[in-house]
This record gives sequence, C-alpha cells and structure tokens, in this order.
Amino acid sequence: MKIRIWDLPLRLFHWLLVMAVIGSFVSVKLGGNAMIWHGRFGYFVLTLIVFRLIWGFVGTYHARFVNFIRFPKAVLAYLKNPAETLGHSPLGAISVVVLLGLFLAQALAGLFASDDIAFDGPLAKYVSSSWVELLTSFHRLNEWVLLALVGVHIAAILYYKYAKRINLISAMITGDKEWADAAPLVQDDSKIRLKAMAILIAIALIMYYFLR
Repeated sequence: MKIRIWDLPLRLFHWLLVMAVIGSFVSVKLGGNAMIWHGRFGYFVLTLIVFRLIWGFVGTYHARFVNFIRFPKAVLAYLKNPAETLGHSPLGAISVVVLLGLFLAQALAGLFASDDIAFDGPLAKYVSSSWVELLTSFHRLNEWVLLALVGVHIAAILYYKYAKRINLISAMITGDKEWADAAPLVQDDSKIRLKAMAILIAIALIMYYFLR
C-alpha cells in the first residue's frame, strides 16, 4: 500500500535546493559577470536552508527533526540491523543534518566572502579584511567538502535503488512509499502548503530587508 511520507513543501525544498546548488556551482566556475548569479543562487540556498530548519519544527511528521534524529545508540543498533524505515533512517538522518549544517555554513560564509574582482558578499563591508579572508577561504574549501558529501549522498541513493531495490528518488518526487505496516498520518493539503508558503515569503522578505 502506498502512503504519503514527504509533504509537497519538503519535496519542493529538496529539488529547488538541487537546482540552486547546481546553479551556484556553475556560475562560480564561469566567473566574471556570472558571479552576480552566484550571489543570487547563494541567497536562494540560504532561504531554502532556513526554511528547512523551521520546517523541521513545524512541518509534517517525517519532516520534523524530533521524529528522525536519533541518539548514537539507535544509530549503532541500526548499523547492526539495517531494517527498512519509513522516513529517514538513523544513518540518513546524520546525512541530512550534516548537509544542512554545511550548506548553511557555506551560504553564511558567502555573505562575507570576496573574490577581490567581481563579487563582494553584502556583509563583507561590516567585518575586517582578516575575517573576509578567513571566510572566503572557508567558502572555497567547504565547496569541495560539500561536493564530496553530495557524491556520497548520490552513491547511497544508487545503492538503495540497485542493491536494496528501494527507490528513494521516486518517493521524493511523488511523496509516497510502499509500506505494509501502520504509519503516522501525514497531512499534505492546502493548509500545510499555505503555511509553508507564508514561512518562505517571510524568510525572503527578512533576507531582502537585511541583505539588500
């Protein structure tokens, strides 16, 4: 039986983040005038990550951190007996938290970064040159850390698809998963979507006010 596990706001967050990260990476490699778009993609990434952090407390059942982040003991138990889980597995939860944290750090560092040619982060003028240099170095180094972790993430998805016959991509597109046992009801209606839209608009307005 197919049941809903991922609400529409969470699924849109996931795929919009994928597109924003790709756009950010491509634009920084092009350099020059494309750095303007690199900054815009960075703002978009920051908006999405802040939304996801808030949604982790007020979103639907499987989106809430309290329902999938586990203590080390539970992670070790899962490693010994990796049974299929409905939402994020204990190991997958670690991946989610690490990626969210590093993407947030990357976007925040970008606000203070400078390439000394075509782009200065909007907050670079408020800190000393040594801080700008430090955060710019972190921004560049963390890019490769994120690429490596994204590679691991993709490898895990492929492993689940071809080795365990579990299609995680399909679930993140449709929101549904085959499940035979009882499961928490996930509300995914207009009320939930309007709440998510209000949160996203509020974040965007606050960012525009402070970072313009």
